[in-house]
Amino acid sequence: MDNTSSSVIEAQLKSIQQLIQSAKFTDAIQQGKQCLNEITDPQQQAECWYLIAVAQRYQKSYEQALESVEQLLSINEKHSRAYQEQGYIYLALNQLTQAKGAFEQAVKLNPCLVASWQELIELYREFKQPNELQQTANQLEKLKKLPPALLAVTELMHEGKFLKAEQICRHFLQQNKRHIDGMCLLAEIGIELKIYDDAEFLLATALELAPTHLQARSLYLNLLIRLGKYKTAEKQVELLLKEQPTNLSFKVAKASVLTGLGETEQAIILFEEAIETEKTVAGFHLQLGHALKAKGDIEQAVAAYQRAYQLKPSYGDAYWSLANTKTYRFSDNEIEQMQTQQQQQNLELTDKVQLLFATGKAFEDKQAYQHAFNAYQQGNKLQHEHNAFDISNIEQQVAEQIKYCTAALFEQRGQLGLNSPDPIFIVGLPRAGSTLLEQILASHSQVDGTMELHNILGLAARLKGRDPKNTNQYPKNLGEINPDYFKRFGQQFIDETRVYREQAPLFIDKMPNNFLHIGLIRLILPNAKIIDARRSPMACCFSGFKQLFAEGQEFSYSLDDIGRYYQAYLKLMSHWHTVLPDFVLTVNHEDVVDDLEKEVRRILAFCDLEFEPACLEFHKTKRTIKTPSSEQVRQPIYKSATEQWRHFEPYLTPLKQALNNN
Repeated sequence: MDNTSSSVIEAQLKSIQQLIQSAKFTDAIQQGKQCLNEITDPQQQAECWYLIAVAQRYQKSYEQALESVEQLLSINEKHSRAYQEQGYIYLALNQLTQAKGAFEQAVKLNPCLVASWQELIELYREFKQPNELQQTANQLEKLKKLPPALLAVTELMHEGKFLKAEQICRHFLQQNKRHIDGMCLLAEIGIELKIYDDAEFLLATALELAPTHLQARSLYLNLLIRLGKYKTAEKQVELLLKEQPTNLSFKVAKASVLTGLGETEQAIILFEEAIETEKTVAGFHLQLGHALKAKGDIEQAVAAYQRAYQLKPSYGDAYWSLANTKTYRFSDNEIEQMQTQQQQQNLELTDKVQLLFATGKAFEDKQAYQHAFNAYQQGNKLQHEHNAFDISNIEQQVAEQIKYCTAALFEQRGQLGLNSPDPIFIVGLPRAGSTLLEQILASHSQVDGTMELHNILGLAARLKGRDPKNTNQYPKNLGEINPDYFKRFGQQFIDETRVYREQAPLFIDKMPNNFLHIGLIRLILPNAKIIDARRSPMACCFSGFKQLFAEGQEFSYSLDDIGRYYQAYLKLMSHWHTVLPDFVLTVNHEDVVDDLEKEVRRILAFCDLEFEPACLEFHKTKRTIKTPSSEQVRQPIYKSATEQWRHFEPYLTPLKQALNNN
């Protein structure tokens, strides 16, 4: 729909609203039904049905109003105000049990609906539910304390309208610069929009202004865990536990932090203590499973994941975590269970996607390739729609890197960075064999393995800036910024990543997406080593397509997108080889599988390291590994995975076409 017709519909919806406010309910219903014939946008259709239902209720046409609500929910089953409206209709019909259920569903979807909470107070009083009555009164009091602007912001957030929420919240903070709740809300919006550096800065600032604000510190802690900044997170969780030593969620957060820091033994003890306190919380068993898996205790991890889905049969994450061990084989009973759960009416999107990916893996292991592909395809489609990812943005980024990161730039500014030789970056696409290369290198006495660090991506985001009028500041500004900054950025990277290291002189950062920022790395750390982990296109792309990533890698949920992404990656890597000769070593996964020793010697020579036999016996190296390949790299090299994609070849035409469109 174009902007003109969209704005015409918006005007019509406003007109219907005004008719309701003027008590012209018949006219409102008539105009609403006419309007429905012209609307194609689902969001506007839902809004129109909502207005019709409201008018019908005011007109006391309750049965028709319920039908209109059902129409609305068939378009958007998570429309919180639809359930609120349903609650009002049931109240009018004196069907109090149904009314209570509807209002409860409304506040579950949007905890900021003051009117629904007010009705629930009366209903809980009627049904003699004192605990629920108290909780509702507390929630209502909390909401009423919020300034109206922030209440509007929270409502918009729960409706998924984050850009509008951000606009109102920023405007509010311009008038109320030190409002901590406002800063927390804006940070939450930033987290939802994945503008993590802004959110981190906001929360750190809020805590400087209000060190005892528990919500700000708790939000800050969760963000740090998400970003993998476990050392800073450890300080925050200790402060929270000092305030509330018995708070179970803080104890569990500490266990997650310890898992991130590689202190899995202590983490496991804490998770087990939490389970002892609250035996039926499926999430605790899941997190215990993650810690056990990171430690390498796969049998116990599997038992923990199974316990999680036994406690909560629709828990997609438990099934996907089993699939994601890569070695677990589902029973027929479990496959049937997963398929049953997928059909649940009110299943969360996340659970459905995880169940579909796990089902895909289960069928693939049974060599039922068509069933497997159907499940993978459905899971990817749902995730792709949810992400609203646009591959052309990546292609644009690649074009800008090629345009501005020229040989002349490196000639003029290539010696300004920090001369530290410490980092070895492993870049490329996910599922290209980077965990294997990291495990080989981390088996060397002079190298620490760390994890996928976000520091370079964070620096690139800061250089890009937030000015919507000037979206392509970075990488253009690499040729313009103060020359002193490059050494400072390099030092900052070394300082910030020190917490992930042990005592070895060199360390690995295996964030695959850093291939987009090799020019930036060269300018701030000219002596760094960069290894491009490469795998044949079909094998790499299909392996990415059937992997559900914890976060990021949005390009991987469409065969066309992933093919175009691979092409953009090849194009940019070719550019780096031209303008930065000998700065990047390309290592083909197939070559490592075919002749391990030859490739290991080549990698070590590139990193100026002496050969050590331990690198050939990488699978014996004991270390915490948190990527999907953790179990595979604890085994000797195997060749079976290199051609797995061929079983799915009949279904991969869109991928082949994208890869062949040079």
